[in-house]
Amino acid sequence: MLNTLNDVLNNVDNFIWGMPLIILILFTGILLTVRLRGLQIRHLGKALHYVFHNEDDGEGEVTSFGALCTALSATIGTGNIVGCATAIVAGGPGALFWMWLAAFFGMATKYAEGMLAVKYRVIAEDGHALGGPFYYIEKGMGKNFKWLAKLFCVFGTMVGLFGIGTFTQVNGITSAVNNFFDPSNVHTISLFGMNYSISVVVAGIIVTICAGLVIIGGIKRISKVSEVIVPFMAVTYIGVCLIIVFTHLPQVPAAFAEIVQSAFGLKAVAGGAIGAMTVAMQKGIARGIFSNEAGLGSAPIAAAAAQTNEPVRQGLVSMTGTFIDTIIVCTMTGLAIVMTGAWDMGLEGVAVTTKAFALGLPFPAKASAFVLMMCLVFFAFTTILGWAYYSERCLEYLVNGKKFVITAFKWFYILAVFIGPFMTVSAVWTIADICNGLMAFPNLVALLALNGDVVSETRGYLERVGIVKTTVGEA
Repeated sequence: MLNTLNDVLNNVDNFIWGMPLIILILFTGILLTVRLRGLQIRHLGKALHYVFHNEDDGEGEVTSFGALCTALSATIGTGNIVGCATAIVAGGPGALFWMWLAAFFGMATKYAEGMLAVKYRVIAEDGHALGGPFYYIEKGMGKNFKWLAKLFCVFGTMVGLFGIGTFTQVNGITSAVNNFFDPSNVHTISLFGMNYSISVVVAGIIVTICAGLVIIGGIKRISKVSEVIVPFMAVTYIGVCLIIVFTHLPQVPAAFAEIVQSAFGLKAVAGGAIGAMTVAMQKGIARGIFSNEAGLGSAPIAAAAAQTNEPVRQGLVSMTGTFIDTIIVCTMTGLAIVMTGAWDMGLEGVAVTTKAFALGLPFPAKASAFVLMMCLVFFAFTTILGWAYYSERCLEYLVNGKKFVITAFKWFYILAVFIGPFMTVSAVWTIADICNGLMAFPNLVALLALNGDVVSETRGYLERVGIVKTTVGEA
């Protein structure tokens, strides 16, 4: 019976994360890119400038940089290390090219999400900001679509509490710690009728306490912690990957050539080029979307809390999240894996990246494994924090802001983090993965319906600040 349930859930999961969702997300990104006339290229410099220059008199709870770091805390995670490796192993080095393509169009999508989140947000009496897909669906599309907004929130709450925010992340942390400190499970303790490595139990307790202290403090504390951890972990990880690149400079041109050739099936045997290209495309685009979350509707929840009076300004800041997550961080992972050949050694998941670090870094293998373990721990920990905020805001919308429900939810979330290392029911993770994909559909419907708002708002802002006279097409 359980096996049948797992098979059904896996089929549903594969369908939702298959071509229908990929096509819809790509179509949305392409449409916005065309209508905004390549805004993600022409105004990327301005967007990066805005990241570090906050508005002094803007409404909201956190700085634009803090909102971006909160969003990045949820997107820069195990997907950048494990997901990227999985895509390259399954689709070949060419999967990285299609991840770039997904990120390029995804930047336009992420821009629209961030812009709409600020435009249609609500500032509550106590000063905290409420916004995201649920508000731009209700206020932008009209109250007749409030059911669609609530549907998004149901999926968002479930994803945060039962999957991406809790079980999978803390499981990833404890597994990484266990594999480094006690891979043979020599030191164990009996809990819940089963034996677990002491390293798993200790790591789980530490993560739960640290996460609890931050989550109880709300968005301001999550933002402050993210502002410290996210830049630190990103710079550290990128720096380590750059060491691999610079110590293997002669292989860099060949690696890029292999990525492009593999993307179009040019190295496949006769008759297999189309098939190889299709696999690389599907794996790369799917993992790219999963990594940067452009179109899924999560990041605009954080964007809505930004201290700004300009929706377009925050949209530009939000857009940089996809650039940082995929164009920079995933590229670093991909280059390390392709240059060292770790993708073609019969390994899977994190073992691929671990092997790439061991082969590429001029350090002992144990030191390389420790660096990767720490990156995984920090990446996963910040994802716990980011999704705590996302799911809390989704629930707040569903229950009309009842504070006792929100407080109870925070404690349930912390409890879910605590029991995460001991959860082995794959069906729970699959359901969470399905809900994560389903979040995208209400959000994408709204982005398509409100693309005229995105265009007119963008044109008005750019003309008002004197960047250009006419930047985008008529709404």
